[in-house]
Amino acid sequence: MKSLQCQSHISQTTLDVDAAGGLKMKLQPTWPGRSDGSCFSYLPSSKINCSKNRNTSIPSSSRQIPFCFRPSEQVRDFSALPYDVVAKIAGSFSLQNLRSASLVCKSWCEALRPLREAMLFFRWGKRFKHGRGGVRPNLHKALDSFLKGAARGFTLAMVDAGLIYWELGKKDKALALYHKAAALGDPAGQCNLAISYLQAESPNTKEALKWLYKASLAGHTRAQYQFALCLHQGRGTDPNMQEAARWYLKAAESGYVRAMYNVSLCYSFGEGLVHSHRHARKWMKRAADRGHTKAQLEHGLALFSEGEMMKAVVYLELATRAGERAAAHVKNVILQQLSANSRDRVMFLADNWRALPSSR
Repeated sequence: MKSLQCQSHISQTTLDVDAAGGLKMKLQPTWPGRSDGSCFSYLPSSKINCSKNRNTSIPSSSRQIPFCFRPSEQVRDFSALPYDVVAKIAGSFSLQNLRSASLVCKSWCEALRPLREAMLFFRWGKRFKHGRGGVRPNLHKALDSFLKGAARGFTLAMVDAGLIYWELGKKDKALALYHKAAALGDPAGQCNLAISYLQAESPNTKEALKWLYKASLAGHTRAQYQFALCLHQGRGTDPNMQEAARWYLKAAESGYVRAMYNVSLCYSFGEGLVHSHRHARKWMKRAADRGHTKAQLEHGLALFSEGEMMKAVVYLELATRAGERAAAHVKNVILQQLSANSRDRVMFLADNWRALPSSR
């Protein structure tokens, strides 16, 4: 790859959009720099001997290979790249990575200016979508902001615009944005595109598996879970429980609650993973503590079978409130065995329970 140049000169001040998405003072050169466009000096070629010295014998033990440093004929400026290439490189950057890349040097800052502008539109879109930052929720203004960010190549804006189009029933427009984001390497776009293919009236499982696999390799937890489901159920491929369990485990370790529950079942029944009661209980509790209602029911029943009545009834009460009817009968049986103070304590714990953070 050719060198990317940075420039440093005595400067004057103008305004620019900074890497954090606000206005900043921008330094511009007041006179041209070096003719070769670089702020670094090359080694003078006259001081480097590129030829052998025939009159001097050099012992073989200390002989060095002569070298000659030759600057490249043309040092390409990152900001001179076509914007579609820049968008391909940086369009899927996270907000933090985009800010960091914009601070590398002047040429990077200039090249990434449209994406920083897109970041501003994206952030305003989030505010309008969720009613944050002192603005009222407005889905149409959110969509307009996301589309302006998407037009500048920002893949996160493409994905959010696609989500709104999907909610509005304009699935063709949503698919087009998902596909564009996926082609630029955005894992969320790849995952959403794949799920759209799976949910279509005529599912395209082959394309879905292709994009799920790419997103899974990039570490997208929902894609890993969906890919594992396809392997588990044999959608678009032959069933492969071992591979499915491996991807369930990856998603679970990254905090995906549904994957935690499935990993627990894999360990419990020895499907795809070596049977382990201890690991099954561990993952079931993790899922329950993060709000998975079936896991709360299963974990509550396990505690009940072990005589842990107080703990069991808390999980069963949470499952009952979430709509798990099977939990209600066992919970009522336990409550009848507890004292009035214990029942009050259980209800207090259930009322103040909060799910642990997860990636859902």
